Amino acid sequence: MWWPLTSAAAVVLSAWEWLADSEQKTLSMHSITLPAQSVLVDPLAYNVLGSEAAFRTDAFTYFFNPTNTTPPFFQIFHPSFLQVLGPNPSVRAIASRPGTVFAHEAPIWVPELDEVFFSSECSGPPEQFDCTDNNFMTRIPMKDIFDAFTASGSNYSAVNITLSEFPRPAPIQMTWGGTGPYYSSLLLINSGRGTLSSSLALMNPRPPYNATILLDNFYGRQFNSLNDGKIHPKSGKIFVTDVTYGYLKHFRPAPILPNQVYQFDPVTGNIRVVSDELVRPNGLAFSGDGNTAYIADTGAAVGFLGINQTYPATIYAFDVDPVSQVFKNRRVFAYIDAGVPDGIQVDTMGNVYSSCGDGVHVWDRDGTLIGKFFLGTVSANMVFAGPGRLLILAGETAYLAQIAAEGVKVSFP
Repeated sequence: MWWPLTSAAAVVLSAWEWLADSEQKTLSMHSITLPAQSVLVDPLAYNVLGSEAAFRTDAFTYFFNPTNTTPPFFQIFHPSFLQVLGPNPSVRAIASRPGTVFAHEAPIWVPELDEVFFSSECSGPPEQFDCTDNNFMTRIPMKDIFDAFTASGSNYSAVNITLSEFPRPAPIQMTWGGTGPYYSSLLLINSGRGTLSSSLALMNPRPPYNATILLDNFYGRQFNSLNDGKIHPKSGKIFVTDVTYGYLKHFRPAPILPNQVYQFDPVTGNIRVVSDELVRPNGLAFSGDGNTAYIADTGAAVGFLGINQTYPATIYAFDVDPVSQVFKNRRVFAYIDAGVPDGIQVDTMGNVYSSCGDGVHVWDRDGTLIGKFFLGTVSANMVFAGPGRLLILAGETAYLAQIAAEGVKVSFP
């Protein structure tokens, strides 16, 4: 559902100036033409709602859509979001499978193939998930998307391309995260299932689809359920979050380790904890220079225990120690107004993107919310699939946003 403001607090397209950076360059909302599929939301128009307003009580089902616009569309909260979008942006569905949450997690773009790989949730429709079997992975050639766009004759109409599953060997269970490529292979972050351990694995995206397990324990103990991660752009070390969602979704045993963030060096085999400060660490990303780490804390989402809105729904920023690459100096980067933050990506301008309860949110490097890719439904993850192409996973539907921004390099080397 979406939450419209009262007419008394309707959006005002006011004069709005912004000091863009330390050089005092000024962007203004005077006399600009908004791109198609976009609306402007002036923060000054909703700072005070009044005693008669219908205030939101649930961040997981009632979303902030003051213009009551039909999704998908772009919400512009700050003029700098226009730099992300460019002059002719679009966002539209590229594949829909009602009743199957096929577009969930672990998105990886392989430049050499120009294909995106990603994983499903558990089997079945939402609220009726069956996690007794392994989830599945899908591959999408980007060419198929653009061929469908051309055939549609429209710049904005939804299409529904044919999907193909991507086979994995049996040791790889419940792929919940993915990044890379790492030396031309997919880096799969697997939560495990039952007594089958969580693991990090490398998998060939080409036939014969062979896989190698890199890590499946912390000095003899199984991880809880590895969730997400990234490769550090300088060192090539792998950083992953471990959280109890496997247990909270009934497909992993009771946890025996804290919720933590790990650093794994595939060259030496060394594994160490770099942060234990979050309630439920989830999505993870690095700034382009590798000096800052961003981690989503989805503490408010408690699996079979429900939702607790007093727990974190927060992205934290950390300094990355230049020698040890331990995470230091935790601070709040952004608190989420819709659901919880999940997957995180960063663009070359330093903006931070996160999948949230109503789509994808974007903040500038200082943590100011500048815009949203508003879908009106949960997105769990997204990936830049080349310059100006953001592929968004939203459960029963996958979307492609064609924009101006470009993601930082996440492959290695």
